[in-house]
Amino acid sequence: MTQVSSRKLYLLAASALLSLFALQSSHALAALPAEIQAKVDVYKKKIVEWAANPTIVNAVKEANAKGGMLPGMTNGKWDELSETDPMVTGILATPASKLVKQWESDKGINKLFVRDAKGNMVAGSGKSLIYNAAARPPVKEAMKGKPWNAGEIKPDPTTQIKSVHVSAPVLSDGSVIGVLHTAVTAE
Repeated sequence: MTQVSSRKLYLLAASALLSLFALQSSHALAALPAEIQAKVDVYKKKIVEWAANPTIVNAVKEANAKGGMLPGMTNGKWDELSETDPMVTGILATPASKLVKQWESDKGINKLFVRDAKGNMVAGSGKSLIYNAAARPPVKEAMKGKPWNAGEIKPDPTTQIKSVHVSAPVLSDGSVIGVLHTAVTAE
């Protein structure tokens, strides 16, 4: 192969890759349908208010002080626990979980969880799929101090309902101490 044809082949390949990246980027930045975005915006405001509730703030403070609601718990251990295990039912019986269950009676959402500063479960409407969600976008993004929502509709891993993930920071004296996150039903 000559130098010129090798260069042309390289330029064609580079151009194709750039086009592919541009297509993927435009897909990743695609907006939610207007009616879904409007619904998401309503719930973002609600969960910001809910995250400021003193019962939630105090539960997160307490969990942070203890190093998590269940110190030493891992996602693997959590996965092995049944929904009736005393460790799970203990979390679900707290005042914060009872409040979360009341809020989740709103049929516009299909799950609601409170996480501490490390992403560990503090409260919920039921057993979460994972105990520590620190690496997940709803926790990572809200820990930056602002409400967040995903830009896509997809089945929620916990409920399998087509949803948009939404989260808000739990604040104490202006500092982020945890996260409240939900899945807004998009069906």
